[in-house]
Amino acid sequence: MNIDPERWYAIVNPVAGSGKGLTDWPLISKLLRDHGIVPEYVFTERKYHAIELAVEAVNKGFRKIIVVGGDGTIHEVVNGIFIQKAVPTQDVLLSVIAVGTGNDWIRMFGIPRKYSEAIRAIVDEYSFLQDVGTISYYKSNYKQSRYMANVAGVGFDAFVNRKFNHLKEEGKRGKWLYIWSTLKAVMRYASTGVKIYVDDKMVVNDLVYSATIGIGKFNGGGMLQTPEAIADDGLFDLTIIRRMNPFKVLYNFKVLFNGRIYRLPSTSLDRGRKIRIESSPEIALEVDGEALGYSPFEFEIIDKAIKVVVAKRFLENATKSS
Repeated sequence: MNIDPERWYAIVNPVAGSGKGLTDWPLISKLLRDHGIVPEYVFTERKYHAIELAVEAVNKGFRKIIVVGGDGTIHEVVNGIFIQKAVPTQDVLLSVIAVGTGNDWIRMFGIPRKYSEAIRAIVDEYSFLQDVGTISYYKSNYKQSRYMANVAGVGFDAFVNRKFNHLKEEGKRGKWLYIWSTLKAVMRYASTGVKIYVDDKMVVNDLVYSATIGIGKFNGGGMLQTPEAIADDGLFDLTIIRRMNPFKVLYNFKVLFNGRIYRLPSTSLDRGRKIRIESSPEIALEVDGEALGYSPFEFEIIDKAIKVVVAKRFLENATKSS
């Protein structure tokens, strides 16, 4: 194995952002070369392929990975970095050039959408050790697990996510697709009886409309459902919305985006290192925009578990607030 810590490996999702991963790669590749980065690169060919490619990259000696894709591709690459056993996860530097639809992970860290500016951040290599979550859930009656880099949604959030992904699979595109999916789901989703434990203490035994678990702040294409989350504090932020009338949801829809979600009387915030969610009947889960399985769920935090490239201003603000 030829280990060169300065070599970059790019994992490109050609279907991300309605095909922007493919159509924009020549431009992105040129901009990388102009900045002195000539990565070995590969295109993903199927769902979960980025997980395999990340494992292969680390095993081949790469310690710097560029994701050219969206939140789903980032999620897969993070899982690949945790699956590999060649080096500690913190030894791999992860950077992102966003071409996806939601691009929520980059919002947290101030990574620009403009390709040239995102590449400048990669060249500068301002890095940050962020927390990662482990999640267990059930799918086809089997317990499974996954790693989480940003935000997970339970109940209404997962219901919306499934509708959104279904529309994408039908070939529908557009930045308003997630909002449209949310508005359609509001009238159809019913609150569910849920018990939630944070660090083994029951905090909820009630009808719950939505539960959002955040390492990062943003989900759903710019929603701020965990607006106070800190990505390296060793804690999940848990936002719970109890039973709510659909018309009240619509009336207060803007608070999902403006960071004022906790002004709703039916909303609460808890923080902890471990979260367990039980429900009757079972409810669905989405993680980093990917539909996974069903309850019960268990979340556990891993402190400062992965090194990521961030914007300089994010690092400066994080230093000031620490």
